Amino acid sequence: MEHQSLLHKKLLDKVFVFTAETTPPDASDKETLLKNVMPLKGIADAVNVTDSPGAKVHMSSLTASIILAQNDIDPILQLTVRDRNRLALQGDLVGASALGVNNILCLGGDDPKNGDQPETKIVNDVDSLTLVATANMMRKEKKFPSGRTIDPAPKIFIGGAEVPTSGKPNPDKILNKINKGVDFFQTQYVFDSKVLSEYMKILGDKGILEKTNFIIGLGPFASAKSAKWMNENLFG
Repeated sequence: MEHQSLLHKKLLDKVFVFTAETTPPDASDKETLLKNVMPLKGIADAVNVTDSPGAKVHMSSLTASIILAQNDIDPILQLTVRDRNRLALQGDLVGASALGVNNILCLGGDDPKNGDQPETKIVNDVDSLTLVATANMMRKEKKFPSGRTIDPAPKIFIGGAEVPTSGKPNPDKILNKINKGVDFFQTQYVFDSKVLSEYMKILGDKGILEKTNFIIGLGPFASAKSAKWMNENLFG
């Protein structure tokens, strides 16, 4: 496959990549976003842009990703099925590609019951794996699920999520994600190197690491309080 983004090219070239993550601001100007992210330019190979994490609304992840792309930062757009039906998701995939946002991380999204507007209704018209399959169809077959042609088709580098700390990997499940269209995986935070080594060894023994790329999640804690909150509230 021809590379779809700078991140994709580096992974194809077997370059060790470093990604970062940003949560879009509670602000309607791009300067606030860029103030937070520009220090990462030239350091991170790509920057994940979260989609209302914790089910708390922020600037649109698509809008924020477009702003980053316009400032020569390769964004990884996190796109959740929680808030959009299939029509909106397909439209966002085409629109993102048109404006230089080609890395897409397909996710379910955090439960609104845990957010600050718990009365919010979940859409979940499709699940994250169906979103992966849809994105794959749109780029490869150059058409929408309805059969209508997309010309030109979107350039999409498709990501999926994995959680090494949840136990031994399910190789069949991961292979199914790859077969549906996942090109790379990003994991939740991992702080136990032994757990990660055992997890990756199983994937290596199954030949999965020859088929895809894994970007392992790491990060500092601001305080013991934040570590406790993360342990109690974040999946994995």
